[in-house]
Amino acid sequence: MAVNFHSIENEKVLEQADDKVALDFVIPATSDFFDGHFPEFKLLPAVAQFEVITRFSRKYFKTQRYIPTIRRIKFSAPILPDTRIRLDLTKNTAKGIVSFNMADFNNSEKVYSSGSFAYIDE
Repeated sequence: MAVNFHSIENEKVLEQADDKVALDFVIPATSDFFDGHFPEFKLLPAVAQFEVITRFSRKYFKTQRYIPTIRRIKFSAPILPDTRIRLDLTKNTAKGIVSFNMADFNNSEKVYSSGSFAYIDE
């Protein structure tokens, strides 16, 4: 049986255009993203948040997973297991960057992470 490493299978597209996408998803408590990171108080590591962001950038904008430069990145609040997330991605082709905002789906003022990074097309 194949194992889907860091699988996210429940994403829903809320809005989509050539240069932007808004997604709704949950990373379940059973995800291996939470394994070994603060076992008594599970939270989604910052590196896992960025992995999710670049994965969806690749899926919706056809960017490579290799990121040559992180322009800015801010981690503002911990993401706990089973949190419903809204991820907004915007691709600026003229500047060669993708901007992101990962927030609580039910409270858009609760931002988990935000920033931008340079990309390379596939």
